[in-house]
Amino acid sequence: MVETQIRTEQLKLWFGKNQVLHDVSLPVYKNIVTAVIGPSGCGKSTLLRCFNRMNYIIADTRIEGKVLLGKEDIYSGRSDVTSIRTRVGMVFQKPNPFPKSIFNNVAYGLQIQGKYPKCEIRDRVEQSLKAAWLWDEVKNRLNCSAMSLSGGQQQRLCIARALANGPEVLLLDEPTSALDPQSTAKIEELCLELKKTVTILIVTHNIAQAGRVSDYTAFMYLGNLVEFDLTEKVFTVPSDKRTEAYLTGVFG
Repeated sequence: MVETQIRTEQLKLWFGKNQVLHDVSLPVYKNIVTAVIGPSGCGKSTLLRCFNRMNYIIADTRIEGKVLLGKEDIYSGRSDVTSIRTRVGMVFQKPNPFPKSIFNNVAYGLQIQGKYPKCEIRDRVEQSLKAAWLWDEVKNRLNCSAMSLSGGQQQRLCIARALANGPEVLLLDEPTSALDPQSTAKIEELCLELKKTVTILIVTHNIAQAGRVSDYTAFMYLGNLVEFDLTEKVFTVPSDKRTEAYLTGVFG
């Protein structure tokens, strides 16, 4: 039986008076890749950012409903935002390494917590770079600037940085949209490997990518969750005509 790692229940979100999400109830299963697809402006990235409370950095945001990480409602007054963002890591559309060394990029989240000895930080940096398939490329230049890396390497560095905190869930917001095909393929392969140890939720405009990497797919349209099912089923026998129209290129 598939176990739910994190889920939304009747989630609604407004930016000012503009309602962007409408009663979205979406389960994200443990050690599974779930893709969120849909046309531009449908609420995909907004939904993704609800899973680690990133929307709260936008002024005049109002949220109703629940986001449950295990049994914890991350929007309850008792939830600690720092803890949530440690448990639910995020990688953005464009690589955003810090202007620091490769080593300190990955170590940063551990260092600011102030509870890990240097030897453990070194070990976790190495483990995270290996998990992101970057160690062999950078192990002899860990003190070099992260800005010296290629775009694809920088994005894998950002994945390593998120993994260093030992997250339960990894959110990927169109992580390959700024990359070349070779770098894209590497990150897609990496997702298939990472799901053995972390739950992945990926937003993508690339329908073919969703088909390649995801086990489940959610289709969003105008802020509504139109359809959610096994990727194979959504792509071959969608239950909603809007899903079929999007997948066949009628709109998007």
